[in-house]
Amino acid sequence: MKKYLSVFVGLLVALGAVNANAASDWEVNVKSSGDFPGDVSYERYQTRTVTRSYGDEDVSYAGARNRNMNYDQYEKADYSQVARNVRRKYFLAHPFYQPAKGMFGSHTDLSYATNSYDFDIRFYDSASVPMGGNWEMSGFTIKEDFSYGITDTIAIMGMLQYDINEYKFEWDDNSPDDKFDDDGLNIFGIGGQWRFADNAEWIAEVAAYFQHQKDISNNFTIEVKGGYKVSRSTIYGLARGWYLDLDGDSYGNAVEGDDADGFYQLMYIPYQTDTDSATFFEVGMGVFSVLNEDWTLNVEAVFGNYDWHNQGSIKGAIGWQPNDWFALNLYAKAALFDSADGKEKDVWFMTDSPVYPEYNELTNVGTAKLDNYAETRVGLQLMFQF
Repeated sequence: MKKYLSVFVGLLVALGAVNANAASDWEVNVKSSGDFPGDVSYERYQTRTVTRSYGDEDVSYAGARNRNMNYDQYEKADYSQVARNVRRKYFLAHPFYQPAKGMFGSHTDLSYATNSYDFDIRFYDSASVPMGGNWEMSGFTIKEDFSYGITDTIAIMGMLQYDINEYKFEWDDNSPDDKFDDDGLNIFGIGGQWRFADNAEWIAEVAAYFQHQKDISNNFTIEVKGGYKVSRSTIYGLARGWYLDLDGDSYGNAVEGDDADGFYQLMYIPYQTDTDSATFFEVGMGVFSVLNEDWTLNVEAVFGNYDWHNQGSIKGAIGWQPNDWFALNLYAKAALFDSADGKEKDVWFMTDSPVYPEYNELTNVGTAKLDNYAETRVGLQLMFQF
């Protein structure tokens, strides 16, 4: 079989996917990629609002528009003079960041990601030779989140994502690798954020987003975060939920092409079938800390249920912010474990060759066992507020 690859990677499953319509011709709809919502983590600000009393005067580190600004490094030459030399910032990399009233926020995310797993295909026909190999996705993503503060606690957001990805099957029998490139603007969306609590000890917000993933699905997301402020740190928990309205009624990996005689062949490994939707859930905890006037650290651990498998991941980020309007944030994320390892999925096959009339319609011919799942992402965020 002359194999070539057509894959969709995304749906946060990070195991490669193709949307297939269960039409009479079983055409495989191929498109795009993404790490949705890999990065549906729209970073926000501030840890603590502080008021201290020195002598007979109250010194407030929160005032007017800046009352929700981050408590970080502050210097005061004379504590009897009210906040004359206070040093404070919005930390643009903070997990609760959103722009203040009338201000704009821009987060540009440049990242490189790899996802891979091994597979071992066992056919029901005992005369068939088992097939093994490795699937891998690698590529660059450019993502832009642009937000505007309607009030100090309510913001709206727009988002775009451009992907430059390569998908590859490597076969254990030394057959040539099958590769497929997919570049393009694959995701756009809108959303809103509401920071409904913010006091000296607690901060909390809720957010909702709509995203369209080209030729794949419409995605609806709800996110809730709550944090407790301790000195220069915020310890927070999070919960996210996604509902995906799929264009087709299954998703998975497909290899298709022509045999030596020119007849069409398709091999399809669906992760889910007979469904036009999927739901994902995540819960996690994190810590955001101000190290000094210009540097911050963020560590976050997440457990997620992604429709047919579970995953635990960890993310770390270090940020540099020399002023109030610009910041750089370097981050890395990796899966620690994934329940996809050891799972078996059906393998379907179809050909229009007259030699195999029993396969002229899509037929379940075996199972594929997945193993050694791996996922990593490294990225740099450029953040502006103006």
